[in-house]
Amino acid sequence: MKMKFHNSVLVATFFAATWFAATIVLAQQNAAGHASDFSSAEYYDAPHAQQMKSRISGAEASPQPGGLLDIKKLKLEEFGVDGRLEAVAEAPECVYDSMNGLANSPDHLQMKTGDGNLSVDGEGFLWRQTNHWLTISNHVQTVIKGVMESKTGL
Repeated sequence: MKMKFHNSVLVATFFAATWFAATIVLAQQNAAGHASDFSSAEYYDAPHAQQMKSRISGAEASPQPGGLLDIKKLKLEEFGVDGRLEAVAEAPECVYDSMNGLANSPDHLQMKTGDGNLSVDGEGFLWRQTNHWLTISNHVQTVIKGVMESKTGL
């Protein structure tokens, strides 16, 4: 029973330290002000820890109240474990909440697959970094080109 208690304390300490470090990073972002060529990447877990999973980038990023970032010329990229570009989405602007892994905007968004066989355009979007979900709200148009392979066997 003692071992479980010590592991719980260790886990709680780890999460508290992580939250404290994130708060310090957020404060440094706000203190730094406007940034050019903004980029933030997420990597796969081991054994693919050297491979980028996703990247959010922009031509400019400006801190906003509440720890948010206003990103101009947004680019969201998703990569496979093999490093292949799976999808890219672009928008003129968005608000990025790095603490919660959310990006959103009422503006136009264009998304296409890495092979160019599928593209989706629309107005207004929400990207959830935690599960890599992109929701496009309004005036959605989808174009499918060529032959797409089915991964489900259907």
